[in-house]
Amino acid sequence: MIKKEMIAMLLAGGQGSRLGVLTSKVAKPAVSFGGKYRIIDFPLSNCINSGVDTVGVLTQYRPLKLNTHIGIGIPWDLDRNIGGVTVLPPYEKSSNSEWYTGTANAIYQNIEYMETFNPEYVLILSGDHIYKMDYEVMLDFHKANGAECTIAVMPVPWEEASRFGIMITDDNKRIVDFEEKPANPRSNLASMGIYIFNWKTLKEALIKNAEQPALDFGKHVIPYCHENGAPMYAYEFTGYWKDVGTLSSYWEANMELIDIVPEFNLYEEYWKIYTRSEVQPPQYLAADSVAERSIIGEGSEIYGKVYNSVIGCGVTIGKGTVVRDSIIMNHTTIGENCELYKAIVAEETAIGNGVRLGIGEEAQNETAPHIYNHGLVTVGEKSVIPDGITVGKNSVIFGVTDAADYENACLASGKTLIKAGEV
Repeated sequence: MIKKEMIAMLLAGGQGSRLGVLTSKVAKPAVSFGGKYRIIDFPLSNCINSGVDTVGVLTQYRPLKLNTHIGIGIPWDLDRNIGGVTVLPPYEKSSNSEWYTGTANAIYQNIEYMETFNPEYVLILSGDHIYKMDYEVMLDFHKANGAECTIAVMPVPWEEASRFGIMITDDNKRIVDFEEKPANPRSNLASMGIYIFNWKTLKEALIKNAEQPALDFGKHVIPYCHENGAPMYAYEFTGYWKDVGTLSSYWEANMELIDIVPEFNLYEEYWKIYTRSEVQPPQYLAADSVAERSIIGEGSEIYGKVYNSVIGCGVTIGKGTVVRDSIIMNHTTIGENCELYKAIVAEETAIGNGVRLGIGEEAQNETAPHIYNHGLVTVGEKSVIPDGITVGKNSVIFGVTDAADYENACLASGKTLIKAGEV
């Protein structure tokens, strides 16, 4: 019988709707990050760096790019005969087939997968956070305290605490109470959505609560364990951790990579971030090009000027073009004499000559001000913007557009241009 001490279950089925058009055709964990990576690379790399070699990845929404990226797990050394990485989409059963309806329901539907490894502990992870964490240290803490459930927490500013699940602990870090998004928080220890459970405890909690609609860890599983007296502890994490769930936090996290002394360092020898890389030629910078404080991916050709930006792999930036404070994802082509300010341009987009993005005063976005804000311009993947177009701030473009889609060759600040059939 196979026996693994701890296996990981990585929840990667989320749509990530607050990322707007970036996730209309791709699952949030598969969104590009930091030039050559995808968001899911971070928890997967943490697993292998922490000695966790069995990972179930639960996918659901738009899984094609994610599944292709993970493959059989070679970049993370997770191509194992026993264990390794397994993609777990929802599947047809003889009765009562259903999509994953909540975070814990997704885990419940894969009890059989977990049973095959007869684990002592199960690590639950989310596929959409940027951080480095040694799960082995968290497991040692879990064992030392005789815990049945350990929840990773991090201190957040008090004024932000009401946005999170908050843990209230005693002096030994044992959880005595918890509140989901409390109006008047009694603690500032926020749950990071990273849990270690004793397998017996988790299995019982899942089976006993299986009938709950949209079975969820925060709403059902953790309260059940608490009510039944399971020893629960809070493991405090003090490193860099970023939930890149909104366009502005996604943009900020990318920009932090290029700080003079980056808070989050991609270049540490002892904690590598692994990814699936295409075979690309080296990047090329033309004689009169400029690249300052930027990440430039392999295979990119820069003929213009790039400042303070994150450029993916296989990107072309034309002569006379200036890109500032922007994120340009893989295989995008930008023509000549363009200006881009605070733009997020998704993969395989074509931008014509003389295009200006992020020009003028800010105005509130007309269709989704809660998504498109902070002065950013967002362009969805495989979009086309024709020559000579000017686009304002807090705006969004998605689809193959032509000159007729723009009034006076302009899309004003706060406007949304999404072609039919794109979302």
